[in-house]
Amino acid sequence: MNFLAHLHLADISGTSLAGNLAGDFAKGSIADHPQHLQQGIWLHRQIDRITDEHELTRDLRRQFPKTLQRVAPVLMDLAFDHMLARYWEEYHHQTLACFCDYAYLQLELTAQLPERLQRLVPMMKQDNWLYSYAERSGLEAALQGVSRRVSQPQLFQGAAKVLKQLDTEVEIAFRTLYPQLMAYSRMLARKTPEQYLS
Repeated sequence: MNFLAHLHLADISGTSLAGNLAGDFAKGSIADHPQHLQQGIWLHRQIDRITDEHELTRDLRRQFPKTLQRVAPVLMDLAFDHMLARYWEEYHHQTLACFCDYAYLQLELTAQLPERLQRLVPMMKQDNWLYSYAERSGLEAALQGVSRRVSQPQLFQGAAKVLKQLDTEVEIAFRTLYPQLMAYSRMLARKTPEQYLS
């Protein structure tokens, strides 16, 4: 799952939006990070582990051509965010626009974010990355952004075309997996700090 999904899962589980998003940027032991971010970082890591190990995502990954196998997990994360934004009203009581504004505000108000995330938040808000996922053009812009930030952008060549071809397969995987992740998030949110500080 990518940015929008992690923020959504944080919201429905009553955990820190900033902490959950920080999971992509917080390295090392959870105990080394500010206390108000720890549960969110832990939840993010659990969701990533469950997603990566799930049979649905493994099956979907195998449907990508050999040339994209190395970056298939990243492509799937972005595509799942696109599906969540596209069908947002089925998963949240707020409009996507209202939720995005709320998420940006929570990120701006949270102290001690990882440095890379701090630098990213103004750009996310300015270009409204979260809302843009609802359109395929937004998904393709996200793909271009990711490819520019890696050392081997050629690995993403043809990715937008393949994701369009696999649209139905991605939607089926997302619709089957995401409700499970929502349930996991609510359950995992009941864990206490002593249980995950490692």
